[in-house]
Amino acid sequence: MKKSNRAVFLDRDGTINEEVGYLDSLDRLVIFPAAFDAVRMLNEAGFKVVVVTNQSGVARGFFDEDFVDTVHARMDEIFREKGAIIDRFYYCPHHPTEGIDRYRILCDCRKPAPGMLIKASEELCIDLAGSYVVGDMAKDIILANNVGAGGILVRTGYGNNVDASDIKPVYVARDILDAANWIIKDGNL
Repeated sequence: MKKSNRAVFLDRDGTINEEVGYLDSLDRLVIFPAAFDAVRMLNEAGFKVVVVTNQSGVARGFFDEDFVDTVHARMDEIFREKGAIIDRFYYCPHHPTEGIDRYRILCDCRKPAPGMLIKASEELCIDLAGSYVVGDMAKDIILANNVGAGGILVRTGYGNNVDASDIKPVYVARDILDAANWIIKDGNL
């Protein structure tokens, strides 16, 4: 079956919301105001919007998977109130060397491994080569390169400390809104 949907895969912490270390309380969730316009614009342009995030705080015992689900449910609610839709949330709770029991594993879902994108591609019929990954860390751009998508580095979160020349993003954006504007222009060429 031909995969016909294009998507923008968004990193969560540092890209959509403020980077606070380990987001372990809903009180610490602060979404960048530009994220609402960015997601709404991507929706209107016909892109699926999918959050992909490493959450090794689960493996490390800082919070559990139920809490990650609670954060994502709250984000979904806030975005919907602003007229913006996130189609799906995926996260990796694992860490290869640290953590507890079943979460301390080398998995295929921890970015930059492609597991979350492959699962989204299968579930949402996404053409990865026609899609983009937006994030504030080198692993987000490497993930994009691993699946043939366009990688966009944002200079929010940890993004100001990333040497883009090493990872070769297709674009370096000021923030998520700048990234969305560039994607829409690039996607309509």
